[in-house]
Parts: sequence; structure tokens; C-alpha cells
Amino acid sequence: MATARVPNVRSAPDRTISGLPLDPVATPSEHDDVSAPGEFPYTRGIHPQMYRSRLWTMRMFAGFGDPQATNARFRTLIDQGQTGLSTAFDMPTLMGLDPDDPMSLGEVGREGVSVCHVDDMRRLFGGIDLGAVSTSMTISGPAPVALAMFVAAAEDAGVTRAALRGTLQTDILKEFIAQKEWIVPECPSMRLVTDVIAFCTDEMPLWHPISVSGYHIREAGSTAAQELAFTIADGLAYAQELVDRGYAPDSFLPRFSFFFDAHIDLFEEVAKIRAARRLWATLVHERFAARDPRSMQLRTHVQTAGVSLTAQQPLLNIARTAIEALAGVLAGAQSLHTNSYDETLALPTEHAALIALRTQQMIAHESGAASVVDPLAGSWHIEQLTDRLELEARTYLDEIDARGGMVAAVQQGYPQSQIADAAYEFQRAVESGARVVVGVNAFAMDEQQPIELHRADPDVERRQVERVHALRATRDQGRCDAALRDLRLACEGERNVMPPLIQAVRADATLGEMCSVFRAVWGDYRDPGHW
Repeated sequence: MATARVPNVRSAPDRTISGLPLDPVATPSEHDDVSAPGEFPYTRGIHPQMYRSRLWTMRMFAGFGDPQATNARFRTLIDQGQTGLSTAFDMPTLMGLDPDDPMSLGEVGREGVSVCHVDDMRRLFGGIDLGAVSTSMTISGPAPVALAMFVAAAEDAGVTRAALRGTLQTDILKEFIAQKEWIVPECPSMRLVTDVIAFCTDEMPLWHPISVSGYHIREAGSTAAQELAFTIADGLAYAQELVDRGYAPDSFLPRFSFFFDAHIDLFEEVAKIRAARRLWATLVHERFAARDPRSMQLRTHVQTAGVSLTAQQPLLNIARTAIEALAGVLAGAQSLHTNSYDETLALPTEHAALIALRTQQMIAHESGAASVVDPLAGSWHIEQLTDRLELEARTYLDEIDARGGMVAAVQQGYPQSQIADAAYEFQRAVESGARVVVGVNAFAMDEQQPIELHRADPDVERRQVERVHALRATRDQGRCDAALRDLRLACEGERNVMPPLIQAVRADATLGEMCSVFRAVWGDYRDPGHW
């Protein structure tokens, strides 16, 4: 056995929040909000009974290779007890490019599934009853196109759009801030987001048209308070856009959903999500005069922190994921994804994905964490952390308001620069040893135990390129061209783009062709690199 290098670590590290050190011994919180679960401002959860009435949705993120390969993984996970689907797309799809685009070379199916036309979507969900399972799609820039393909594929399978349940990410602001997968500039991107939300509000009553995502903000290096603040600010920006277009807040806010990271600091993560619920409820009520309780209830998916996984001693990631998943459950998440231990090295193997799913199932059925609603409520430490995270988030929100709102703040580079600074400080702490990462800068091993890794199928790109070429060769080109012209007219005018997109999908237009219409009308977005 290799020898572990043991550092001179004899005491727990000091932690700070809002620039102030945490008290090692907590005392009663000054905050007087200890409302019951299911009551405004929903600090303790949005449902009175929480998991005693229904467990969270176990929604494992999956996608690789071509649609058939991902469909097989979906089926395996469903057979093993997964209760919801979550789709990971490859980089060309996320950037609105077809597999045969020169920019797609070497990336097709590599870090997600390749989907570029409606037949790909049919094959992705073939044999899965889309009326019986909720489906999430993690895609933002081309989200309207992905939704159009999904609706068409579902209707072809006999499931009406009104019966579809699930979530579309659609959160373009976090792309500009953190993840960097975009198509067109900020203002037309906001138009596309609001078109999706408006369409779903009118025609897909069970669907969540947006998942306002703090996850990617945190993965880019933000602090917990920044993740909280910037996510809430993004949600408020989308709501304001819809109000400005004449929609009543209570008509669309009940279908908003959120997506947060569960990092390794268990108590901070629990407090962050409690503070998020309180902030959202309070601000939506104050700013939009929302009256429907569902408008003020922050529903959230949680994913364990990919950035916390280590390539060194990767089996330790199983423990990290368990701690982070427990944080999501103790915080009251509505759905949860647990990362696989091998994800820092490659796409998850089936074996690793099953361990990640079993981690959720153990928490649900063995740990007792689901037996009590908000079991950490009243803890002096948790209540103090909740208050202090809310206070720090409000400081960021005030700054964003002073800059003219979140779209203006993004254009000025404010959240981007704040996250870059936080990431730099975190890395400095790791490299100096002030922040211990077990297996990396403490308790490291000279030799690493090898593990089996997922191997990418080298023929995926060739097959996907051949399929899209065959599609173009056999479709009714006149019908396709007419549909794309109508889409362009909708983009140039004020019509909602979703109906023409669905028609273009049914005319066998490809994702790249539809996104090219967006680019032709509004131009490409180029990151200005503010920092």
C-alpha cells in the first residue's frame, strides 16, 4: 500500500461568512422567523409534510454518445429506481451547432448526448412514456429549439404538450455569467427566454419552463452567498421581463424552478437553500405583489458539487457526494442528482452512476433524514448561517439594483468579476494549505489506485454526421425553407418564436439551421472579457 503524506493538521479550520468569522459555539439567532414548513416565507420548506408525504425526485443527470446510448442509460437508471430523467447534451448541441459543423469536430457526443433534429429526440426517449415520467433538459442558449423538438417527439408518441411534466433550464443569464454556452447577445436572449416561459404558461401547464441555475455559478468559483444572490437576481430579471410584456406575475411564477449546488460545507449549504426560499418569497411578494402562494414558493433541484470531486483518490468522492446529497435533503430539495465518483476523470460508468443513485436511496430509506420535516430548524448555528447568508446576498442584490438590474450588471461584467475574484481566493487557500482538500493537499498518496473509466465510442461523430446528411437529402426542402423563413419573420417581429420553431422541427429543420436564423437576425454573442 502506498504511504499517505500526512500534513500538520491538528484542528478544524476557521470559516467565515460575510467577511466575519463564524462563532465556534453558536448562540440563539436574533431572527424571529421560525415559521412552520409550508408557510410564508417558506424558510423551513414549501410543503407542510415534505418527504413524509412524498420523497424528492431522484433525477440522475445522464447523456453521452448518440441518442441510443443515452436511452440505454436512462432505461437502466429507471430500472434501478430513478424517478425522473435529466438530459446532458454535448457541447455542439449546447452551442446550437450541428454535428457536421466544422466547430463541432472532435466534440460530438463527448460530454453529453448529440441531438440535432427531431428524429434524434425521438430516439433519445424511445420506449419511455413521457406522460408518466418527468424529464429535465439542461440547455439554455438553444432551449427553445430543444423544447420544440421535445414537444414534437412527444406528440408523435401520443403525449400531448399539456400532459408533459419536467423542466427546461433556459437560464441564459447564468451562461453569460458562468457557463459560457450562448448563441445571441443578452437582450434577444432574454426575448427567447420570455417566449419559452410565455408559451409554456399558455400551453404546457405541468411544465417548468425555466430552471434558474446557481449551480454553474458556484461551479465557476463563486462563494455560497454569491451563488445565492446572483441566482435570485437572475430569477427576478426574468420575472420583470414577463411583467413588462404584460403577463400577470401569478400566471407564470408558479412554474418557475431553481437549481442549486450542494457543496461540501454541509451546514452552509443547508442554510443557503433556506435563505434562498426566504429571499425569493419576500422579494417576489414585495416587487411583483404576488398573491398566489405557489408564486412565492422556491422549488429547487439540487446537484452535488462537481467541482469538489478530486482526480486524486477518486473513491473518496463517494463520501463527498454522500455529504453533499445529505445537505440537499436536509435543506428540503424537490429533486436531487448525485455525482458519480469518476466524473472528474471521464463520463460516469454505469457502475459509478448506480453507486451515486444508491447513495440517494440510502439517505431516503436508511438515514432517517426524510422522517422529519426540516430537522435542523431551530439549530442556533443553522439559523445564524441562514440570516448571515441572506444579509450578504442582499448586499449583492442592492449593488445589482444600483447598476440597473441583472442584465445591465452582466453587460458591465459585475457578477463575472466577483466570481473570478472568489475563485482566485479559493485556489490560493487550497495552494497555501489554509483550506484542506483531503487527498489533494492533505493525506495525499504517492500512488493512485486505478479505476475503470468510461470509454467514448469513436464512431459516434461519424454516425451522427451521416444521419444529419441523410436527413437533409430526404426531407422536403421547400417545406423546410418555408418554415425557416417563417421563423425568421417571427424573430424580426413580435410573434412568439415557439409555434414557428415547432413547425420548423416538423419540417425536419436541424438545430444548427434554426439557431442560424437567430444569429442572422440578432448576431453572435462574443464574451467581452470584462476582467
